[in-house]
Amino acid sequence: MPGLLFFRVLFGPLPVTLIATPQSMHFATTLELAGGGSLQAYDLSYETYGQLNGEKSNAVLVCHALNASHHVAGVYLDASGQIQPRSQGWWDTLIGPGKPLDTDRFFVIGVNNLGSCFGSTGPMHRNPDTGEVYGADFPVLTVEDWVRAQARLLDALGIEQLAAVIGGSLGGMQALSWTLQYPQRVRHAVVVASAPNLTAENIAFNEVARRAIITDPDFHAGHFYRHQVVPKRGLRIARMIGHITYLSDDVMNEKFGRQLRAWAEQVGADRAYRFTTQEVEFEIESYLRHQGDKFAEYFDANTYLLITRALDYFDPARDFGGDLARAFAPACARFLLVSFTTDWRFSPRRSRELVRALLDNQRDVSYAEIDAPHGHDAFLLDDPRYLAVVRSYFEQVRL
Repeated sequence: MPGLLFFRVLFGPLPVTLIATPQSMHFATTLELAGGGSLQAYDLSYETYGQLNGEKSNAVLVCHALNASHHVAGVYLDASGQIQPRSQGWWDTLIGPGKPLDTDRFFVIGVNNLGSCFGSTGPMHRNPDTGEVYGADFPVLTVEDWVRAQARLLDALGIEQLAAVIGGSLGGMQALSWTLQYPQRVRHAVVVASAPNLTAENIAFNEVARRAIITDPDFHAGHFYRHQVVPKRGLRIARMIGHITYLSDDVMNEKFGRQLRAWAEQVGADRAYRFTTQEVEFEIESYLRHQGDKFAEYFDANTYLLITRALDYFDPARDFGGDLARAFAPACARFLLVSFTTDWRFSPRRSRELVRALLDNQRDVSYAEIDAPHGHDAFLLDDPRYLAVVRSYFEQVRL
């Protein structure tokens, strides 16, 4: 199976680094969408790591969160064979040779969701029916649509059943949906820092971020491509709002506190100047603006609107009068759920709701609540206790 090379560093203990190779698959069969629309044809970008065994029983699907992609592990090489700077996969702490999700044992697949801006068909691409860039005309997508598209990719790869599906945050919602849409195709589901649906507060944060984008003068009702502009102001604000919710109060205080930047310290008591200047004064302001500036350079505004709406609408219990236990009756996978104590966006209470619903259905459930200070972002970080839990679980997965 293509998509993987090994690069050995020739100094020290010879650690093995995955060299990732992006791949793409075209689908010419219409994908009917839950919202009533359809895609007549589309492409999915993906990467694979490790080797698919002869029985095709060791495949693990990784579902990504809002601003991530199919590049879940390893690094990229440039044309000269050198490792590209800052090309490390977003879950490289978790996935790779000898890591908790061990690519020496499992065949790991990362898929870029439809509607994203990292290779799979999305608003930035041309509608084959009109020849025009989709822009705001790209159809509404749901978590269930993403899962159906992923299932088609697995069909094309000849994988009938997954050893596991894993995801954090929005990726965890996709993992949950897999166990409901295709219960016989999933043996294990690992759901990290996620929830069965968004709270009203979470929906509110998403709406404020969307309004920042929509009201940007450069948004042009979602057809900004035609005007050769990007609504960067709105994207910056959306990202700043997001980062506030991803970090815990403790981490913000520890990293930034009330620390002023050097120039602001020198200005001191000249409050008239400080109240009228647009300069950054506090270190936390500098951090948020930096994150916003970076985000506005690489992320697509219409993609942001699509994905946050999919987040808002995910609710498997909706058709069951809010009864989560009834919603999860079809699931037959074994589950590992992980939450983090300082994650106030997807709090441990939400994971415990899932645990109760699964236990009500007498499902096999393991649950870990990690006392970590990092907030929602903890699922992306190198926390030894968290990684040990995931490692222990995957070691018990039979192939």
